[in-house]
Amino acid sequence: MKRLINVVIASALLTVSGSLLADGQKTYQASCQACHATGAANAPKLGDKEAWAPRIATGIDAMLANAIKGLNAMPPKGACMACTDEELKEAIEYMVSQSQ
Repeated sequence: MKRLINVVIASALLTVSGSLLADGQKTYQASCQACHATGAANAPKLGDKEAWAPRIATGIDAMLANAIKGLNAMPPKGACMACTDEELKEAIEYMVSQSQ
């Protein structure tokens, strides 16, 4: 019974994390892709492990703070003023998941 409960919990966690990645992908496609797919304004390209490694090393919270405030050529919130902090975080988590 304990094993069954653990399997159900693990399955639920995977479903939730998969949903968050799907939401992050949607935000990325709508708001981040223009720069992070092309490298415009020196944005790290999605999937470029070398470019993302030092950013990933700072942690999600630091990357989120940079995204909210803007960094270098990236405007605050990546110009997605309608995005919530949570949506930005999900987009960052999606980009990290694709760039490790």
